[in-house]
Amino acid sequence: MKRKAIVIGATGLVGKKLVSQLNFMYDSLIIVARKPPKHMSAQMQFYQLGDFNNLEETLGNISIGPDTDAFSCLGTTKKQAGSDEDFKRIDYDYNLNFAKACHQKGVQRFFILSALGADANSRFFYNRVKGELEESLAEVGFNELVIFQPSLLLGKHKGRVLENTAQRAYKLIAPLVPKTMRSRPIEAERVAASMALTAQNIYERHKVSGIEDNKKKVTVIDNKQMLAMTLLKS
Repeated sequence: MKRKAIVIGATGLVGKKLVSQLNFMYDSLIIVARKPPKHMSAQMQFYQLGDFNNLEETLGNISIGPDTDAFSCLGTTKKQAGSDEDFKRIDYDYNLNFAKACHQKGVQRFFILSALGADANSRFFYNRVKGELEESLAEVGFNELVIFQPSLLLGKHKGRVLENTAQRAYKLIAPLVPKTMRSRPIEAERVAASMALTAQNIYERHKVSGIEDNKKKVTVIDNKQMLAMTLLKS
């Protein structure tokens, strides 16, 4: 059986890195976005989506199923979205709608980029929305739901002044920050690598056993775990 992956949020900081890595792992890589990646390969299929409110309709025309792994790196900030309502529509509604549409078509493995501190009971709106999304995704019914919770993402944040300012400040104190610190900022490449590596490990586990485990499993991989997974030993 040929392996497929479908990705939304493929043009963001982590999404771009993730697509580059998944390109070497899957026979078919489906990208749903407003604009295509800069570098398209032979196995990539691009579906243009001008309005994410039409996401379910678009997915209805795409061939995905039990042979498909679904990934989402879709997310924004309140400043970019313009309001709390628009932020939640993008980060919560669009991601949950994508997950439900994938599950209805038979997808059983879902990988989502969340955030460190995600908590449905948080007094901080951003963390609360992320936590609410995680809880809602757990109710969808995937055999494998894997949630990645990075800290501050290192990389060029287009249009995100606060994140870029935080990065510049972090560079000044980086030598003093312990490498094992749970909230240590993490490079986007390392988050993408963690997502790809986890998907590959799950595939290899099922391949060896020859059995698809139908027990619903939710795994949370936090920032410290991602730092450890992608640590390069000299």
